[in-house]
Formats: sequence, C-alpha cells, structure tokens
Amino acid sequence: MPVFTVTGDVDPFLHVSMRRGETIYCESDAMVMMESTLDLKGKMKGGLGSALMRTFANGESFFQQHIEAVRGDGDCLLSPTLPGAMQIVDCGPNQYIISDGAFVAASSGVDLKVRTQNIGNALFAQSGGFFVTETTGSGQVVVSGFGSMSMLEVEPGKDAIIDNSHVVCWDSTLRYEISITTGTSGGFLGNLINSQTSGEGVVLRFSGKGKVYVCSRNRNAFKAWMQQPAR
Repeated sequence: MPVFTVTGDVDPFLHVSMRRGETIYCESDAMVMMESTLDLKGKMKGGLGSALMRTFANGESFFQQHIEAVRGDGDCLLSPTLPGAMQIVDCGPNQYIISDGAFVAASSGVDLKVRTQNIGNALFAQSGGFFVTETTGSGQVVVSGFGSMSMLEVEPGKDAIIDNSHVVCWDSTLRYEISITTGTSGGFLGNLINSQTSGEGVVLRFSGKGKVYVCSRNRNAFKAWMQQPAR
C-alpha cells in the first residue's frame, strides 16, 4: 500500500512513497512534484454519476488526479488548497464523513460515496444540502484543515458541540444534529437571533463514541475578513 507521510510543521507537504503498480487519487491540482516513474492522469473516479454527485455534495473537482507507479517505485509531493495541517486517517473498521473541501488524497482501496442525510440536517448544510460524502473500503484517506488540526474523542454521555466551519471529518458511527444555537429552548426565531448576535453560527452536536477532527481556522470568516474594505 502507498505510504503517506505528512512532512513539515507549517503548511506541510504530503509525501507519498509508491511501489510499482500502486495507485493513489487526489484532489485536482494537489500534485506539487512527482518522480518520472509515475504517471498522472485526470479521471472521473466511479464514473460520471459519482463524479457529479461528489462535486455537488462536497465541492470537489469533477476530475480527480490519479497517480500511478507505472515504470517503477517512485515518490510524489501533494499539497492542499488552503494552508494548514493534514491528517492521515485509517479506513476499514471505521469509516468517516468528510466535510466540504477537506479531501486531499486516498489510496486506491478507499472510495468516496455520496449518501443522503435527513431533512433537518440538510437544511443547515453548507453546500451539499441533502448529501454528504462518506468513505468506504479499506486503506487510508488524507484530509486537510485550515490552520492547525486536533482530534477529539466523543464518549457516550459526553456530547461534543462544534462550530460547523471547524469540523474536518468524523467517524460515521457518530450521531450528529445540526442547529443554529447551542441552546435547547427559545424556538427557531429566538435561536436565530441568538446565533446572529453571539456570532455563534451553525453548530454540530455529536453523540455516541468515535473521533472528530477539527481545525483551528474558519475559512468563511477569514474570507469575509479579507474582503473587508481598507480603513
């Protein structure tokens, strides 16, 4: 299996060591460098329907980059779009749901499948709405977060409430609810007003047992700050 290694502390690279015949796939434009023993092709993984669904649900590029070691062993360097940390996640016994724009790369044994979610969660989702992207198969997937990244362990009876914009990916066995407030009362209008006045925004409440990976920066807030007129 290809060996993924995150190198560097600030804006790291993803270093991939591949043996002849091995293949990985990654987000479009992720490739920074590769040795001449490797081939790079743009493909629609899973066919036209799957490519359309992933683009709609998770904001991924229609074509993904497939890198294959065809002429011998070789290495390549990959990089995510936004500056920040990367995390290598093992898939197989556990599968993960990936937030919009967090996917970087995966070994060929891992697929990204689009599935529906309930109406309540869909109404508050950032881009996919009724659809989310979930890993299947066995291997490794690499995700990125804007800023630094941390792993949280959710335990039964100790729910975690996390701002939607800081969630990178989470264990698919976890139960989650999306709302616009951390409160439990006040009605929709009251919660909406509280959300706007507190700056809290959309939050996810995770329950059960599993892992959640979060990042330190909110890309939407950073984008809004960058677009502010100069004073």
